[in-house]
Amino acid sequence: MSEPIPPVDAIIFDCEGVVVDSEPVWDLGQAEFLRRHGRVYDRASIKPRLTGRSLLEGTRLLQEVCALEGGLEELTAERLAIVRELFADGVGFVWGFQEFFEDVRDAHRTALATALTPELLAVVDRRLGLADLFDDRIYDIETVGCRSKPHPDIFLHAAEQLGSDPRGCVVIEDAPQGIEAARRAGMATIALASTHRRDELADADMVVDSFAEISMAKGQPGSRR
Repeated sequence: MSEPIPPVDAIIFDCEGVVVDSEPVWDLGQAEFLRRHGRVYDRASIKPRLTGRSLLEGTRLLQEVCALEGGLEELTAERLAIVRELFADGVGFVWGFQEFFEDVRDAHRTALATALTPELLAVVDRRLGLADLFDDRIYDIETVGCRSKPHPDIFLHAAEQLGSDPRGCVVIEDAPQGIEAARRAGMATIALASTHRRDELADADMVVDSFAEISMAKGQPGSRR
């Protein structure tokens, strides 16, 4: 942690890899999608480039990187169908999130900011009850013209909807693109090393391995270590 994070008014959570443990499901989905097109999913090279992108943007990247035949809309629909089925059966909460959320929800405004499509978000909501948890303060990138991270739009929109100054917001993220988006929004960042290595998250104000390491004593994030 480079500098102390100021007292926090609002906590904005990224969804996947922070609240919802969906990354293994996405890996299965990418592998199956590419298998159907005679390609192999090279996770090490492809995964970092997909994280934080919308479904459409991710499909466009796969189309270009893997030289896939077919139209973008057709490929996106195929990928959505594969992932939707996996999401319906295989997602849960990231370990430690529920306990942390219960500790902070009464003292801080909270919101969820996600690159998930509304359709996939609805699948996750039916399974995990996200809308009830966040009192419907859930914002996807379609609300900001599909401008994905590292653009700061989704976080600035969440802060505006919460009525919070961006300087009083802390974003909990798991990806470098999300950290950069939060920094561009003028927000403090806590990186959860659930998807990427700690060294890849070094631009965050704080890097932790789990929610159990985060203390919100006196309204200011700190490490329990």
